[in-house]
Amino acid sequence: MNSKYFLLTGHVPAIHPAAMFLLIAFLLMSLLLKKAFCAWLCPVGTLSEYLWKLGRRVFGRNLRLPRWADIPLRGMKYLLLGFFLCVIGAMSAEALQGFMDTPYGRLADVKMLNFFRDMGLTTAMVLALLVLGSMLVQNFRCRYLCPYGALMGLVSLLSPIKIRRDTEACIDCGKCARACPAGLPVDSLVQIRSAECSACMVCVAACPAQDALQFSLPPRRAALPAQRWYRRTLGPLAVAGILVYIFIGLVLFARATNHWQTNMPRAVYMDLVPHANEVTHPGM
Repeated sequence: MNSKYFLLTGHVPAIHPAAMFLLIAFLLMSLLLKKAFCAWLCPVGTLSEYLWKLGRRVFGRNLRLPRWADIPLRGMKYLLLGFFLCVIGAMSAEALQGFMDTPYGRLADVKMLNFFRDMGLTTAMVLALLVLGSMLVQNFRCRYLCPYGALMGLVSLLSPIKIRRDTEACIDCGKCARACPAGLPVDSLVQIRSAECSACMVCVAACPAQDALQFSLPPRRAALPAQRWYRRTLGPLAVAGILVYIFIGLVLFARATNHWQTNMPRAVYMDLVPHANEVTHPGM
């Protein structure tokens, strides 16, 4: 919502501007390094990884849904993303500002905290099902339900850096495909264009053949006649460094330009906080 307001007006919103700068950072990461935010930074993704590993210990294995069920379920996160984009897309700059200036908009962060702190039975049951699903199916929520990941995935389609397979160096062992958390057929593709690829590089780590799989830019013709092509690759340290640079750079920029904290008198905020649970969505 804040990002659309900024695009329409050219003004950084006063309420929760940090969210917009974080979104910009994550989109930039996806544009440069595929959906690396999901694999390298997302705290929910980190929790999901611990859960499926725990599930493997408890149940002895993780389930991999058949293709006829997996593909339609993957589409759920894109449907959720489409819903949010349609709602926000229909709002004018005035409507966006009006929403954020309501008590509900001003207390969005507190409302989210209270959602978990004052958990009801329905919330607990839904979270329990998500935990169980994440233990049974690898990255269950990320794979099927996360609209944020869907957005990162669509942007990542424009990334010039991809997992690329050298067909001559490949020994066709299939270890990369079995290791891929997204279940992509890495062993049968020359490059991974899929929006599901999170650049986790697990497939690269699993590959026993030297340089058969690399996270790289498109290969270029080499200067030396002995080598027709060479690849411009990125290793794990380079990926981590770029992600940290983008993340910290955007946060520091927002702080330096005074666009990190909500521009609202503290007295007003503290007056609203005790009544956060009484505040309802303006559309309800």
